[in-house]
Amino acid sequence: MKQSVLTRYRALAYTTGVLLILLTLGVIAKYVLKIDGAAAFTQVVAIAHGWLYVVYLIFAFDLGSKAKWPLPKLLWVLLAGTVPTAAFFVERKVSREVEPLIAAAAAEPVSA
Repeated sequence: MKQSVLTRYRALAYTTGVLLILLTLGVIAKYVLKIDGAAAFTQVVAIAHGWLYVVYLIFAFDLGSKAKWPLPKLLWVLLAGTVPTAAFFVERKVSREVEPLIAAAAAEPVSA
């Protein structure tokens, strides 16, 4: 497995995590605090999070399939982008598990 597979997963995990936190704050500002302009902000963030979450799903599935995760673990990682702040904790745990796999793959000799 290449380092780039983990790097792109991590980038999208952080991005979707930040957008989900912003979306949560926007919904609170719109419905609880009734702040003007919160509706437009929430709409923009929701669209961005929705599209980037689809890309996150693709990258997380790619990482999971290359790491040969069982289905429950893969589903757990895929759903991390739907719970505010969960993506940060799951990303850290996944990175710690996958980095040794990448190091082991890099240490193997390449056959011609």
